Amino acid sequence: MSMKRQKIIRLTLTYLVVFVMFVIILYPLAWIVGSSFNPGQSLSGSSIIPKNATLAHYKELFDTSKSKYLYWYWNSLKVSVLTMVSTVILVSLTAYAFSRYRFFGRKNGLMTFLILQMIPNFAALIAIYILATLTHLIDSHLGLILVYVGGQIPMNTWLMKGYLDTIPKELDESAKIDGAGHLRIFFQIVMPLATPIIAVVALFAFIAPFADFIIASILLRTEKNYTLAVGLYDLVAKQFGAEFTTFAAGAVLIAVPIAILFLSFQRYFVSGLTAGGTKG
Repeated sequence: MSMKRQKIIRLTLTYLVVFVMFVIILYPLAWIVGSSFNPGQSLSGSSIIPKNATLAHYKELFDTSKSKYLYWYWNSLKVSVLTMVSTVILVSLTAYAFSRYRFFGRKNGLMTFLILQMIPNFAALIAIYILATLTHLIDSHLGLILVYVGGQIPMNTWLMKGYLDTIPKELDESAKIDGAGHLRIFFQIVMPLATPIIAVVALFAFIAPFADFIIASILLRTEKNYTLAVGLYDLVAKQFGAEFTTFAAGAVLIAVPIAILFLSFQRYFVSGLTAGGTKG
């Protein structure tokens, strides 16, 4: 009877913790979604369940004569996709080299990457701004992409290297006996087996530009070149007429491409993340 009571208490506490976390996560999301359907621009009269729901804010975002939201959305998608593709290519090649080859400076290189991943990009804002100014990449999406890709390499290289270490090297040796070169082994043998970790790296690299505000606000100057984070901040940073409910509508739409990508990669996400984090 005592064991049964302890089991009931444990289950009750578990469900209670899950419920509390569920509320903490969903409550602000519910407010954002509800606010996006509330009439007016103020949040003071908004509610989670709007009394007079309207799609006016969403229509305003898609009206190019009133808002540059579509430009910002396209800019964020462009930067995110190019960052994702570039990061996956560079990280795959770098992680493969560190995992499969033994060369002078390998250990020091890995240690350098470990130290670099402890320092966030925004800690080097002054250096990034000066470098972008010297290379004429201010107000350029190319400059933003290069900064994002550079910031993604250290952490993701460690993550992917840990996963590649779990792939038996005997496969490489067998392929070499059959006459396969380094590139053929990389593309036709190792990379197909590393699909889970590639999906994880791609997801991280895609989300980062959507979530970043600080670096984008430093490098981008023209309103038409803004990414979503910078553009939406501009909606609520006005001294007069801050558009909070329009901001909420824009924030809701940000989740669409991230959710699609996450659902597409979901079957790889857990296995790739856990395997990449257990070795190295």
